[in-house]
Order: sequence, then C-alpha cells, then structure tokens
Amino acid sequence: MLALLTVVELLVFLDTSVVNVALPSIGAGLGLSVTGLAWVTGAYQLTFGGFQLVGGRAADLLGRRRMFVTGLTVFTVASLLAGVARWAWLLPAARALQGVGAALLVPAEIALLAVTFTDPKAHAKAFGIWSAMGAAGAAIGTSLGGILTQAFGWQSIFLVNLPIGAVSLLLCGRLLPADELEPAAGTRWRGLDLPGVVTGTTALLLIVYAITASAQRGPDAVAFTAATTGLVLGVVFFRIEARTASPVLALGLLRVRNVTGSALANFMIGVAHVPAFFLLALYLQQVRGYAPTASGFAVLPVAAGALVFARTLLPRALARYGPRTVLAAGMLLLAGALAGFARLPLHGSYLRDVLPFGLLLAAGLPASFAGSTIPAVRSVPAADVGVVSGIVQTAQRVGSALGATGATAVIAAWTAHHAGPHLAVYNTGLRVAFATAAGVALLGVALTLLVIRTVATDRPVESPAPSGLSERK
Repeated sequence: MLALLTVVELLVFLDTSVVNVALPSIGAGLGLSVTGLAWVTGAYQLTFGGFQLVGGRAADLLGRRRMFVTGLTVFTVASLLAGVARWAWLLPAARALQGVGAALLVPAEIALLAVTFTDPKAHAKAFGIWSAMGAAGAAIGTSLGGILTQAFGWQSIFLVNLPIGAVSLLLCGRLLPADELEPAAGTRWRGLDLPGVVTGTTALLLIVYAITASAQRGPDAVAFTAATTGLVLGVVFFRIEARTASPVLALGLLRVRNVTGSALANFMIGVAHVPAFFLLALYLQQVRGYAPTASGFAVLPVAAGALVFARTLLPRALARYGPRTVLAAGMLLLAGALAGFARLPLHGSYLRDVLPFGLLLAAGLPASFAGSTIPAVRSVPAADVGVVSGIVQTAQRVGSALGATGATAVIAAWTAHHAGPHLAVYNTGLRVAFATAAGVALLGVALTLLVIRTVATDRPVESPAPSGLSERK
C-alpha cells in the first residue's frame, strides 16, 4: 500500500516539471505560441491548486479509496489525451484535466496514509517516504523529460504515465482499505455543499490564475481583475460556509491551531522551494551554459539524496523529535541551501558551489513536507482528515505559484535597474532572488516555532466525529 501511494505521489509531482525541457519540441510540433506553451505548464498548476479543497472534502464524504481511484483514473486518461494531442488547444486542456485528477487524489492519498499507518514508527516511515517522493518528483521530472523527448518525442513524457497509472489502478482494489458503506457516525452526509464548491473552487482558480499569469507575462489588468474577483468570491465562500449545514470547509477546522499553522507553513514552503529548482535551472543553463538535459541531470542528486534521507534518517527524527521540530529543522536546511545558492559565482564550479547546497536541499525538502503535514492531520478527527489535507496542500500550491511569480519579478526588477555586463547583472539578480527565498524559509522557521504545537505521535488519528467539532482542541 505504501509503495502504491508513494509511486503515485512521485508521478503527480513529476508532472509538474517533466514538460519544461520538452516545451520547444511541443511548440514546434503543435504550433503553439509562447503564451500557449506557458499554459501547457500553467494549466496543470492552476487546476491542481484550485480543486484540492473540494477533493479533500469529497474524500471525507464519498470515501478515500473511491476518490483516490477517481483522481488516478482522471489523471491517467488526461495523460493519454495529452500524449495523442494533435491540436494546439487539446494539450493545455488535457493538462488542466491532469491537474483536476491530481487535486482529487492527493488529499485522499494523505488521508489514507494518516488513518492507516497509526503505529508511531510506521506513521513516521510512511510520511517520510511520501514526502521524499514529492521532493524527488520535480528533480526527476526535469531529467526524465529531456531523455524521453530526445529519444521518443515529446508525446512520450505523457504516455509514460499510462502503464504506471493502469497498474496502480489494478492494484487499488487489492491494496487500499475499502471505504465504509455508510457515512461515519456523526457526519450525517446530506450532500455536497454546491454553492460552497462553486464559490470556493472558482475563487481558488482565479487567485492561482492571477498569480500564474503574472509570472508568465507580468501583472496586467486581466490578472488584477481575476485576483480581485477571486478575493470577493472568497469572502462569499466563507459567508456560505458559516451558514450551511454541510459545509465544504467547516470553519471550526481553521480554529485548530495546528491546521492553521500547517497551512501557513506549507504556504511558506511553496514560496521558498519552487525558486530553488526554477532559479537553479536558470543559473545552470543561462549563466553556466548547460544544455537542458545536462541541467536536468545536475539536479538528480537532490532526488537521490531526498530518497536516501527519507528512508534512513527522517523516520527516526520524526519518531524521536516530533513533526514540529523536524519541520523547523527542515526549513532551516532549506534556508541554508537557498542562502548557499545566493552566493553562486558567475564562473562557479558544480562540485564546489552547487552540489553541497543541493544535498542540503535534499534533506530539507522531505523534512519540511512531512513536518508541515503531520501536525494538521494528527490534530483533527478521522472524518476531517481529507479536507484538512486539501487545505494544507492548497496552501502549498498557492505558495508555489507565488514563489515563481516573486522570483521572476525580482530578477526582472534587478536587471532593469542595474547597469553592467548583462550576464553578470543577470547572475546577481538570480542571487538576490535566492536570498529572498532564503528569507522566506527563515520566516517559516519562526512561524513554525511560534504557531505549531507539539502533537502526540504515539496515538492513532482520532475516531470519526462530527465535522467542525475539532475546535474543542
């Protein structure tokens, strides 16, 4: 079961970066403009961030295994559509559908881990390996995308998902625990809150769209209008949730200190860690002149290091020190890696200037991912684990979009206002962006220590209770 869930996690996060190297080939093959190519990447991020909240609530109400299977089916079918796309409009649409599938299955996946692996050692091991797969996905995707595109064409980066998705679907019935036939006692399933679903999902989609579009073409009237409309709909959403009998998001959950703290920590992690890969790729390719495939291979040690760390040290650290301490240490390591990258010289050495801080990143990311998720899912009843997973993952997706936007804005502002040789000025802009991300990670350390409380790791997730009653904590 752990192998199944974590392989699917790797697949989902691999698809956040696997297309990057293939974009020139996709543009040539389908005749996509620069804007169209941007949405081959952005459409996935948009729906992945926008639908996780409703995906988490659906997992609680309709069944964790059912929503995992549904999400994986959507993801796999969308991968097929992307791989056979022959029209310029179909590929971004298929990528958006992939994001919907990912948003449905990830909260269900986290909920399955939380309610199944309740023994302290098993719990620490499960979340350690899960976090490593997420951290490794982006690094592996960059390398795999270059290899597949060069050997088999850009279609292969999507078609490779089919056998993995198909085999995983066949194993779900045998390996995942069956859903309860009826809603758990006290939940009183009355139907999904459609007004809340529509307003909440639309608000998230518009906000993520505004952030993503600003990263691609700079702030403009369309992005401003989307952000404003999204914020207004967000206010409407919270008013609806405060009054409805069966909310998508029980507002009492937001009064659970560890849920709010985990969401804020995940937001900070998203803002800080996306620039780590994005800016490092720019440094290696634009400053040091690496080919895209070579740049991808250069970050593979991050993936390998994350897997080794998660399999050996991380479970022991979680069991001994608890997720709060592990999260603070992970974000401190992330800050250290980013601060190291902030001193990358114009003619730097990979072995001396890149690899050591890449290995810090390899340890910091899994620790941050696991440490920022466990406090939330351990602090609520089992009946609310899905929606809480959706909350914290949505926060990270929004933070990731904002991190990419912020890094782009920092580089653009620096190069626009400083004279000198272009490459030297550009490299300094990258260093400033790395330093800014490091500052965000340090802020995350402080937030973790101030807001998140220590949770007991030697007890199972609480038995199901009425949704929203968690505020008694």
